[in-house]
Amino acid sequence: MAEDRRDDGPAGRRSAGGAAAAGREVVTTREGRPFGRRATDRLAEPPGRPEGVPWQRLMNRPGQFVLDLAVLSAAFVLSYLLRFEFAPPARELHAMAVQLPLVLLLQLGAMQVFGIYAFVWRYIGMAEVGAFLRAAWWSLLPLVIARLGLPDGFQQWRVPLSIILMTTVFGFGGVLGLRVLRRALYERFEKVSRRQVGGGRSGLAKPVLLVGAGRAGVQAAREIAGRGDLGLDIRGFVDDDPEKRGTVIHGIKVIGTTADIPRLARELGIHHVVITIAQAARADIRRIVDICESVPVKAQIIPGLYQILSGAVEISRIRDVEIEDLLGREPVVLDEELLRSFIAGTTVMVTGAGGSIGAELARQAARFGAGALLLVERAEFALFDIDRELRGRFPELPIVPLVADVGDRGLMAGLLARHRPAVVLHAAAHKHVPMMESNPIEAVRNNLLASRSLGEAAGEAGVEAFILISTDKAVRPSSVMGASKRAAELAVQDLQGRYRTRFVSVRFGNVLGSAGSVIPTFREQILAGGPVTVTHPDMVRYFMTIPEAAQLVLQAGAMGEGGEIFVLDMGEPVRILDLAKDMIALFGLKPYEDVDIVFSGVRPGEKLFEELQVEGEHLSRTRHPKIYIGKLASYEPAKVAAGLERFRELAELGREQELRRYFNEFLPEARVGE
Repeated sequence: MAEDRRDDGPAGRRSAGGAAAAGREVVTTREGRPFGRRATDRLAEPPGRPEGVPWQRLMNRPGQFVLDLAVLSAAFVLSYLLRFEFAPPARELHAMAVQLPLVLLLQLGAMQVFGIYAFVWRYIGMAEVGAFLRAAWWSLLPLVIARLGLPDGFQQWRVPLSIILMTTVFGFGGVLGLRVLRRALYERFEKVSRRQVGGGRSGLAKPVLLVGAGRAGVQAAREIAGRGDLGLDIRGFVDDDPEKRGTVIHGIKVIGTTADIPRLARELGIHHVVITIAQAARADIRRIVDICESVPVKAQIIPGLYQILSGAVEISRIRDVEIEDLLGREPVVLDEELLRSFIAGTTVMVTGAGGSIGAELARQAARFGAGALLLVERAEFALFDIDRELRGRFPELPIVPLVADVGDRGLMAGLLARHRPAVVLHAAAHKHVPMMESNPIEAVRNNLLASRSLGEAAGEAGVEAFILISTDKAVRPSSVMGASKRAAELAVQDLQGRYRTRFVSVRFGNVLGSAGSVIPTFREQILAGGPVTVTHPDMVRYFMTIPEAAQLVLQAGAMGEGGEIFVLDMGEPVRILDLAKDMIALFGLKPYEDVDIVFSGVRPGEKLFEELQVEGEHLSRTRHPKIYIGKLASYEPAKVAAGLERFRELAELGREQELRRYFNEFLPEARVGE
């Protein structure tokens, strides 16, 4: 029988060796450390880990109750001793013995009622303090009422007011202090354990400065201080807010501004500067990076706010500053209420779900509460990857992976009829410009004819909204890829009014980090030692991050009424040569010295400058500052039908040169092959 082997990914690789010899299977991380624990496989605790110390066994529920009982009893006795200056009369000692059970019953009962025994001691924090205050108040109140309301015949049950106040403060302060001490000990032992197991083996922590003493900075400082495996020693905050200068936050002092980084680096021997501003403006990141490069010290950054809030990464997952952080794009502000009304509870189909844009569209649809996701992709492994990722991140979301070619009209019509999606996000396309110059027939089939076919099937199935992902290369197209997308815009727009479906197109520029984009190519070339190849010194492009593009596509789709083209505000164009220089510098290298830059020449179909609109497209701002909207100059239905028939005929006959010429005929603004 063939052996069944399964790859669980980098975070779940199985370790053989000693574990196998012991007759058990241990899941390890990339670094080979144990990852998780099976119920039947209790690994030996590493030295210093809190779960392995003897006193930790006392921290079960009965042990906690006994400790609380002891603290509350001691607090009551201490209150009596203080009240009578440590020489209480015999009568008062008798009253104390009578009153103690009543006071303990009220205090422990209040703690139970307000859920204090449901708290995990080692994770106690400010969020739990309110429960202690409420329990203290409601245990104090009956004692005060008894003191003021009981007659003199019940003198031994009337606890003096001063003692009521003191025992409440001492008692509840003590039980809260126990939990705080438990957390402090846990974090200390955890830090020692991480240092022994993880990256702190050398014992030499790198001195760092944290830039930004806001909420994200404080949270990052707390996590770094509580972990020994990061190998970082925080020497202080720097922050440009003058009111924070000299303040101490979470035990760390604000010792200067970003302008002081060079001086502080020299004085404190700083190795790294970590930008801990969750929503830092790109201009500020570039300014800080430039300051660090002038020293020089290494600049790093915490993840973005969206990644932290979504749970995708921890705030302490510090990474290097990347080129995406420097390209001048400000964070996207979304109309989340409109987006949720568009997506929440609906079945969403994403075509090309295994690609960079399609995968991010699927993530964003899941994030905004889609009722179900249909992932359409003809590349099996790419579909497997995104399906596995989404099932892990959104376990309650129904996800249907569909291996299908969007150009198969019968198959897609059947899928639409069976699953009844309300929204179709059509991202499936061939987008590589030089590649499509060599394969114009496939560009026509996939980008144009399949888009038209899928749009018709969506209309017939009663889909509410069909969103075509287009490109800035559709403007005055000089390439087969751009011309096929421009023709697809017209073909989809032509369907508006024939069905109840809203057909809209969204046009944007290059996406950072997508498959086949310039960023991964430059990165590979730099890692290989160069040279970095740039097509032309004057080549410029608009850039957008993948999450930003996907979010704005959904925003535009929610705003569309049908027949529009949406043009996303791409910001300022970026010179590709400057992009290459920035990337080399981020690797700590010098352009032309450590890594050479060579010019390879403009490739077939490429333009030096990209445009976002042409004459006849009257664009106006929407209520979203990064989205423009306008009605495309539409073609007569007969012209669209005749054009599609001609494209289909030429593709079936395999006449590539005639296809190129017909693009220029069908699209007067096109310059394909010229």
